[in-house]
Amino acid sequence: MTELLEKYYRQDLHAGGYVERKFSVPEHSFCLSGVALSGKTMLVKHYLLQQRKASYLYIDCSDIRLDTDRFNAQIRSFCNTHDIETVVLDNYRPELLRPAVSQLILIGRELTNTGDLAHYRLFPLDFEEFLAFERKYDESALNDFLQLGGFPVMHKTPSEERNLLLQRTFKTALGDIGFDLMQLAARLYTQKVSAFMLYERLKSERKISKDMLYRHYDKLIAEGYLHAVAKFNHPRATKKLYLCDIALKTALVFQKHFGRLFENMVLTELVKHHGDIFYEEQIDFYLPESGRVILCMPFGTKEILFKKIEQAEAFIVTHGVKKVEVITMSSESSLHHPFVEAEMIPFSQWALGDEG
Repeated sequence: MTELLEKYYRQDLHAGGYVERKFSVPEHSFCLSGVALSGKTMLVKHYLLQQRKASYLYIDCSDIRLDTDRFNAQIRSFCNTHDIETVVLDNYRPELLRPAVSQLILIGRELTNTGDLAHYRLFPLDFEEFLAFERKYDESALNDFLQLGGFPVMHKTPSEERNLLLQRTFKTALGDIGFDLMQLAARLYTQKVSAFMLYERLKSERKISKDMLYRHYDKLIAEGYLHAVAKFNHPRATKKLYLCDIALKTALVFQKHFGRLFENMVLTELVKHHGDIFYEEQIDFYLPESGRVILCMPFGTKEILFKKIEQAEAFIVTHGVKKVEVITMSSESSLHHPFVEAEMIPFSQWALGDEG
């Protein structure tokens, strides 16, 4: 095991083509979680490469050569001998002993029982981060975002290999049941879907118990692969289901519905920057903290918007909604309504401004 630790210690890390993210690696110890391909490893490797080489040790805990007992017996003395200041345990497993160093970084899908370490979650790229990967920013950027989604690796992958890459990666990361659930969710995304509904559909395709499906479903939600948006003030109502990134819809199912894809794109942008998000009948998203209603209308008109506000008028008045934001592909205008301020905003402008 000492030889393997030496190999890790002396290896040269690579983070070629790294593009800055909004999340800055702190100098204290912490845990970093996030879905597969969100960029966790590249982010931390880039951070390490800014440090003195002899001061850090990066270990990928998925290495099958890593024997738990021997690792636990030697890691602390190894760090002391080499005066290692920062240890990174990627794909961390809780049975591995954590060395006492100045900075410990644990990376994984969802990290629990990690003591008092600060915990951060890295999401796939938001639109602003995505633009940093674009060679130039023009009207085609949003179309590129709709095609590529927020996984950084998609920018380096040939177009004919992208969907297969996502399929292979997520099948390995989630296992058979989790992957089947993601495929089913990709057909039902943006709709009101319960775990029981998923069970009823999936049990006809494979042998599975209700308890097992519920466990896998809860894990997908906890790890951020799926987002479940609750109905405002109705915690027992069926939730609306969304994918963690729009690229998964194209990769997992061949089904076209631009309006739903656009709605999921808006939701993932909101998830990265806001706390509580709810839906309501006739309302896509409600943000109670800021008193805002979000409507997704990629090709909406002022006439359609006025009708939508009329349908949601009771909710708007009852809850004192301050503003209705209508997210569009390119339309931009304001609507004078007696009860609320309403504005149509192109997604690219909304996502880059204070509203996104």
